[in-house]
Amino acid sequence: MTAQSNAATFAKLHQAATGFIMPNAWDIASALIFLEAGFPAIGTTSAGIAFSVGKQDYAVADLRLAVTEDEMFTRINDISNSVTIPVNGDLEAGFGDSPEAVAKTIRRAIQSGLAGANIEDKQAMNPNLYDKVLAVERICAARETIDAMQSEFVLTARCDAIQYSDKGIGQAIDRSNQYYEAGAHCLFTPGVSDIDSIKILAREINGPLNMVMGLGTSEGNANEWLQAGVQRISLGGSVARAALGFIKQAANEIRDKGTISFAQSQMPHAELNAMFAQAQNNKNRV
Repeated sequence: MTAQSNAATFAKLHQAATGFIMPNAWDIASALIFLEAGFPAIGTTSAGIAFSVGKQDYAVADLRLAVTEDEMFTRINDISNSVTIPVNGDLEAGFGDSPEAVAKTIRRAIQSGLAGANIEDKQAMNPNLYDKVLAVERICAARETIDAMQSEFVLTARCDAIQYSDKGIGQAIDRSNQYYEAGAHCLFTPGVSDIDSIKILAREINGPLNMVMGLGTSEGNANEWLQAGVQRISLGGSVARAALGFIKQAANEIRDKGTISFAQSQMPHAELNAMFAQAQNNKNRV
């Protein structure tokens, strides 16, 4: 499928009568596994990508430990070029504070073939939200860029008020609705996993709602969240962190016991070879 058709398909998923699950990949292999599992779209995870190159994510202590825009887009391009379904990019705070910087990042995202992307309202390298007026202006600039490029690219405005404000859900709802009015197609409010809070967010936020599972917890059921009114469920870096946790467990087992019971859950070598061969064939047919 072309980038334009993927964007159109992705946009329709956000307007469908039933919501969908969008797992987050950090490299080609994880993306292809999600594709093979039959998901209609995948997202990228800034956390998974950062950890795979030995850098920090989100709560970055030193600028040298932050993933650069070029590093992020290199991996995002690898992922989006490897699958035939829509890919949503985790673009963090848009790689710049100004509306102009966000617009430039969204333009690059569309040109790279992404079907959509998230833009956060938490300042990079700082545990604070952007001033609300500036945050709205950033979303406006992103939407204006999408419209100017005549794209159906899906813009997701992520609001971190629940995690980074003592005003919590109320502020998340207020900001999300203002972002929707400013042109966001989807709203994303991480920080809760209890069904009662999710029902409130789904009821009070005007546009399609994305909720993330696995953010510091294994609680929740995606089917229940979809029934509660959530339109899109992402997994953030939870699968990537679980994969790294598995590696740690495997390392401890072989070191301490000399056994490799972890190998029982490995994907067969032939299955992996076949998956990559099929992906290359699909790519050649495009």
